[in-house]
Amino acid sequence: MFTGIIQATGHLVRREMMGIDARLQIQSAQLDFHNVQIGDSIAVNGVCLTAVMLSTDHFLADVSVETLTHTTLGDLPVGSLVNLEKALTLQTPLGGHLVNGHVDGVGILTSYRPEGRSTRLQLRAPDELAKYIAPKGCISIDGISLTVNQINGMEFDLNIVPHTLIKTTLSQLTVGQKVNLEVDIIARYLERLLQSGNEYPSSNRITQTFLQEHGFA
Repeated sequence: MFTGIIQATGHLVRREMMGIDARLQIQSAQLDFHNVQIGDSIAVNGVCLTAVMLSTDHFLADVSVETLTHTTLGDLPVGSLVNLEKALTLQTPLGGHLVNGHVDGVGILTSYRPEGRSTRLQLRAPDELAKYIAPKGCISIDGISLTVNQINGMEFDLNIVPHTLIKTTLSQLTVGQKVNLEVDIIARYLERLLQSGNEYPSSNRITQTFLQEHGFA
């Protein structure tokens, strides 16, 4: 589990194919590795990976063909800048929102423009994810916890403050580039509750009306 607050950036310095899977080497002079152990989770552009080898400034992680296929890691060029976050602990400030590190889909940047001191991004989500994205709701973009501004069909936009822009990979995005998306986990649980309502007696059923009456929707 992560918070979406990027702790450091690093670079993909090597990709070794191992059959249909891959082993990635991520190097970072910024990430504090002193309390990282083999087997710990580190999010790379929002993808939860397990460290299988460690050094003072880099780690290796195995990536399955499933992850390579359904995230941007499969097409990420060697040398690319990546966002890094170690898994949260009980002492970690929850400054963003709860992020699983399980990417739901890949979006495409459709617009990138300055707006005052911030930068406005517009992205297009896959059809199956758009229903989970709400105005003023949370979303993870390449592992970064961000707030949705407006929605227009399959597209949504966000404003990025200067600090976030310079401390993450967002400053290097170009129109047409793909990004990893993870929707707010609460939205998925609400959908599941509503879908399963018919399986239970009406007195115990979670409905849209119930959620609205109790301030959840």
